[in-house]
This record gives sequence, structure tokens and C-alpha cells, in this order.
Amino acid sequence: MNVGSKTYILRPGNQDGDVVYSGQGLSSGECGAHIRNVREEWNGNISCVLPPQTGNIEIKGTMRLLVAMAPGEPILVAPPQTQFNEGDLFMARCVAPNGRPAAKITWFLDEDQILEGVHQPIVTEEPDSDLQTISQNISRTLRADDNGKMLLCKVEHEALDQPREPKRQLVVHYPPKRLESGAITIFGLKLGAEGALNVTVRANPPPTAEWTIGGIKLTAPQSSENPKITAFAPIHMGRGYYNVTLRLDHIAKEDVERTYYLAVSNDLGREEFAVRISTMDEPAGVELGTGSIVGIVVAVLLLLIGVSLAVFAFATDRWCFAGRGSHHTKNSGESSDTESAVGRERSRLSALSARFRSVLPRAKDKVQATETAPVETEEKPLSEDKKNVVYAELALGEQTSGERPPPPSTEYAEIVYTDQTGQKEVKE
Repeated sequence: MNVGSKTYILRPGNQDGDVVYSGQGLSSGECGAHIRNVREEWNGNISCVLPPQTGNIEIKGTMRLLVAMAPGEPILVAPPQTQFNEGDLFMARCVAPNGRPAAKITWFLDEDQILEGVHQPIVTEEPDSDLQTISQNISRTLRADDNGKMLLCKVEHEALDQPREPKRQLVVHYPPKRLESGAITIFGLKLGAEGALNVTVRANPPPTAEWTIGGIKLTAPQSSENPKITAFAPIHMGRGYYNVTLRLDHIAKEDVERTYYLAVSNDLGREEFAVRISTMDEPAGVELGTGSIVGIVVAVLLLLIGVSLAVFAFATDRWCFAGRGSHHTKNSGESSDTESAVGRERSRLSALSARFRSVLPRAKDKVQATETAPVETEEKPLSEDKKNVVYAELALGEQTSGERPPPPSTEYAEIVYTDQTGQKEVKE
């Protein structure tokens, strides 16, 4: 086996040296090598030649041995200026030179990995060498939250015991910013006692504070004697947060009723606050998590959908409201039958008379009168006014409407006629 510029003869029974035989034996067709101590100069191709037991044909195999080499000291290239303003575009580049293979670069802002604004890495090779240099750029629009944080380029490589991390702290200037919107109320103060109005703001560079109490203006640090009020200079609490305090030595009723105005400013801007005080305890707030808010929204939507479906079903007589219209019609029909029963009874005879008149010939029409067969009955003398009178029994026709038919009855009509030869004139 040729490793670098040196040749090693490998035998299964010989385990001495930097390169020894590895495998189940040549008879099994395995020819492997175990390199106990890798050297830098061995980076490159390794060849293994297996001489034949018979004949003149050799079997040869080649592989590439890559010996890892740690990159040089990484470099963080950034603008030379020491401070930036909020909204500035910040660009930097991290370079890890001469590694084998190329190193890996990751960007962090303090403990948070940066994914936005990271460009694709660029890998280059040195002439006549397999050493690789990697570089990667990053661009970021600076925010107020970036102030004081550490920009870090983390370089990792298998030949390094631990990552290398060139870094730079960001200094970002921005105008004063409030932490809460609207008027501020200070709770829990007591009449007759001392009270402090504390307001927290963010700013860089440090701000100045000015209080307005009625007709009095105090630029911190400053005090007034009547009434006894002290405005303290803003106190830096770290990471650009400042506490601005106004102290009242004796809280009176009129102090609770007035509004205190605070103006905080620096070279980049100004922010104003309206502050009130209260002798009541601070009300307990109800905090809702994201899950609770989503649950409430879903419940409201389901309720609206249910109400809409119920209104639709009621208006169209569907689902649980099916049959409501027919039942109402039935009840209305029964009520109408009861209410109009008397009227129908009264109008029944009039309707029958009209039907009978419709089948009779009109005035002066000639009709044939059919003689009825004589019936043997006892002859009784008729009075003069009953002569020429015939009684006819009328059968009521079938009712075509959906109303209940009246009870069975027999109707009689009186027909007056005069005998003539072969014809009878019928008069109603």
C-alpha cells in the first residue's frame, strides 16, 4: 500500500507500524488498512496493490484520504463607525480562511440565531492547494432592541476543539419610547402621605425629563418649595431603560384630581406622557393567553353560525320547523269552520234556490212535462189554492270543497203550472 510517499507491505500477521493490515484475510478477498496515526503529508490519494497468487495480473484500487485541517483565525469585517441610529442598514462579513474542508459559519445576536438577512456562503480554493476559504455576508436593518447586543460569527470545523467566535457589540441610538400607550395611572397612593410617580421609558442616548404640574415646570433634577415637589434625574436600569420619578411630599385632594405631564427627550426625538394618581388599589387584570383568545373567537363564530341556521330553517320551514305551515293552516281552517258554520247554514238555502233556477228554462221557454204514472191512492178533494201545485223532491249535489257537508236533508220546491194541449207552461 502506498500512503503519501511511503510504501507499506501489509500482512495479516504483522500488526507493527503506523499502517497495518485490516480485514478477514486475503483468502476472503479483503484487503484493508488501519492507519493508526494520520499525518498531514498523507493527505491525498492512497493506492493498494494486491499481487496475484498465480499469473501476472495485479489488482489495484485507489481512494482519496482527506486529512482535516483547521482554518485560520476567522475575521469579522464590519463598518468602522462605533454607533448607529435606529433604521440604519448594517452590513458585515465573516471570513474563515484556509480550512480543509471549508468551515461552517453561523450568525448570532447574543443567544439568538440570525436567519433573516443572511446571504449564501462563498467558498474559494487557494491556487495549487486543496485548502478552502469560506466567507458569508449579513445585512440587517437596526432596531432599538439591537442596542447593546453582541453580533457574533460562530465558526465550526471538525479539526477545531471548540468553535471560534469573532464578535462585535452594536450601539444603536433611538428617540425616547413609551412602554405603554395612553394615559398612565399610579395606584395605591394615600392622602396626607408621601407619593412617587414612576414612569419607565427607553432611550439612547440618555434622555432629559421635564414635568409640568399645573403652572409649575420642573426640569429634572429640580424641586419646588410650595408645594414640595421633587423631580429626579432619569436613572438608567440597563439596556436603554430609564426610570423617571416625581416625588410629592404630601398628597392632597387636589393632587389626586390633577393631571401630571411628563416630557422626555434626547437628540433624536421627544415623547410626552399624561400621568394621574389614584388612592384606590390597582385593579387585578385578567390575562388571556393565545389559546383562550382563539377559543373565544371560535365559540362566537359557532354561535353566529347556529343562529343563522336556525333563522334560515324557521323562515323556510325546514328541519325541526318542517310542517309548521300546514299545522297552522289546519288550525286556521278549523277556526274558520267554527266561525262560519252559522253563515253557511244561512246561505245554504239561497245557494240551492240559485242552483234550481239555473236548470229551469227561462221565462216563456216551453218544456215538456212528463206525466207521472197514476198511483192508486185514496182520492181526496183538493182545495182551490192547492190545485195546479206539484211538489218535487230535490237531491243535493256532492260538495266539491274541502268543507264538512251539512247533515242529510230533503228540500222541496213549489211549481205552479197550467194545463195545455200537449204542453205545459212551467212557472216558478
